[in-house]
Amino acid sequence: MVTAGGQAVSERVWTLPNALSSLRLLLVPVFAVLIAGGHDGWALLVLSASGASDYLDGHLARRWDQVTRLGQLLDPFADRLYILTTLLGLAWRELVPWWLVVVLVGRDVLLACTVPVLASVGHGPPPVHFLGKAGTFCLLHAFPLLLLGEVSPALSDVAGALGWAFALWGTGLYWWAGVLYVQQVAAVVRAERSGGRA
Repeated sequence: MVTAGGQAVSERVWTLPNALSSLRLLLVPVFAVLIAGGHDGWALLVLSASGASDYLDGHLARRWDQVTRLGQLLDPFADRLYILTTLLGLAWRELVPWWLVVVLVGRDVLLACTVPVLASVGHGPPPVHFLGKAGTFCLLHAFPLLLLGEVSPALSDVAGALGWAFALWGTGLYWWAGVLYVQQVAAVVRAERSGGRA
């Protein structure tokens, strides 16, 4: 057992929070088929269930002292997969512009490029910044709202406006967190290399 921020982190695999995260991942292809096929009501239902399980698995992990290394990997991975799948599905149907896909995917590609750099100096990824969590939170609310606008014409104006507000705020926070992350990586690499020379 190790501690991170006062919370015990174990190497266990079989926990209820990890099972919920795995179920979220298994529903990604189902969601992709639904959104690409224009079955927006069902897609919205799956996306809402995913969001609820995202909250529930984190809550249970902390409450039951079942925070695990696997869970710390699965949870953000599932979030990013849902963001990417929703983006691609909405862009395919021309409900969001392709530039939004490029901007958001570009940020993740940039951060992925830092992984081998950190590995070269014996470090893993830095902890997730709260701005990154806030950006992900906004994006995970933006897309259900945009879908809701498609499902319910009566709510399309309000849901669309709120959805785009969350999308733009989320994109800004997502990139802000990405810049801070790159700065963290650069600081770690400089410290390791200067220590090695000393």
